[in-house]
Amino acid sequence: MKYKVTLNNRVYEVEVEQGEAMLIDEYELESPAAPAAPVSAAAPAAPAAPAAPAAVAAGEAVKSPMPGNILKINVSQGQHVEEGEVIMILEAMKMENEIVATKSGSIAQIAVSKGAVVETGTVLAVIA
Repeated sequence: MKYKVTLNNRVYEVEVEQGEAMLIDEYELESPAAPAAPVSAAAPAAPAAPAAPAAVAAGEAVKSPMPGNILKINVSQGQHVEEGEVIMILEAMKMENEIVATKSGSIAQIAVSKGAVVETGTVLAVIA
């Protein structure tokens, strides 16, 4: 089977047979032409990221280890949790990642909601 793979504006043509891969050709893509006119205001805009809470409660912040979407929140504010208990599920790259309590205590704040899009380092919850 022959494949074309584009990586960093370079195209690699590769042939794979019986688990062996062989590079057939390699070339650079042409630079894309500059747009003739600015994008019109009628074009659909990208969805805005949810606003971050104004203040974070006192305690230990549980932060997102990677960008992704909050699929499920397993705890509520004021609930007692044990260290290592799963408090949220974060979907990243089609994988469900368990976000666990970093210490035992009570949930002082849940800083995100189900469906929220988060970046690496976003405060998800605070444990007091």
